[in-house]
Amino acid sequence: MHCKLTLIKFNLAAFREAAIRNKTIVALRAASLASLLVLSGPAKAAALKSEAARGFDRYVRLTEERVRTELQPGAAFLWVDGLPEARRLHAHSELQHGTVVMERLETRDAAGPTQTPGAMIHHWIGTVFIPGASLQQVLTLLQDYDYHSIYYSPEVTKSKTLERTGDDFTIQYRLTQTKIVTVVLDTDFEVHYERLGAVHAQSRSYSTRIVEIEHPGASNERALPAGNDDGFLWRLNSYWRFSEPDHGVYVQCEAISLTRNIPTGLNWLIGPFIESIPRESLEFTLRSTRAAVLGGGLHGSR
Repeated sequence: MHCKLTLIKFNLAAFREAAIRNKTIVALRAASLASLLVLSGPAKAAALKSEAARGFDRYVRLTEERVRTELQPGAAFLWVDGLPEARRLHAHSELQHGTVVMERLETRDAAGPTQTPGAMIHHWIGTVFIPGASLQQVLTLLQDYDYHSIYYSPEVTKSKTLERTGDDFTIQYRLTQTKIVTVVLDTDFEVHYERLGAVHAQSRSYSTRIVEIEHPGASNERALPAGNDDGFLWRLNSYWRFSEPDHGVYVQCEAISLTRNIPTGLNWLIGPFIESIPRESLEFTLRSTRAAVLGGGLHGSR
């Protein structure tokens, strides 16, 4: 443990000069991120402040106001269809070739910047096209939660439907994220589906419990107190839309998450790593959905 602590105590100015001089800044960023994330004891813990939780909730309310307007008749149902013509045509070309088209979003508050002290909001949207699929086929696979640990492995290592009432689900995941270090989270979500006519549907997913697991799989495995852990993930909301033209299904997912903030002075060093995780996770989810549908992944057909 002493050697891990020593890495973090390096003088940042000297560290930066050495990285540039040796042209190994990426490797050094990785090493410093690893040493930062594996610190144990009070030095590594982060507490979710009530002000940050309220800021996240307000950000979500403002975002959902925008979402409701986009679901009105005559509005562009998919994000890519609301882009300027040149970008829209390019996006659809990429989608037809199997690319996940993504963009970072930010919901502006007329009252001023959203305040989340000690935390940061990540907001991404992505779309993928699944050729030859039907809307019902995609929805059935997504609602097949007991098999998500297969469809979305290795990020989802356990999955279970706790309760279903019509189109409303309560589900449980064990999530595993590896980015320099491995983090394991036990999570509960409430998910609500809604058909919007013959060729459109939407769903909304809200995290209701997220706890970080220490020593996963070992005899001393334990859950850290919610909101008082490493702060890798404190909140996660997802908003899905599904559109079926006559030759496949467009799947869109908009994800808003809340994590601990980057420590002061280390943004230049580890910011790119921290901020890349939500984007990569969303891209993985959309790619996996496409692959599972194209592979006939419904458990009833295996």
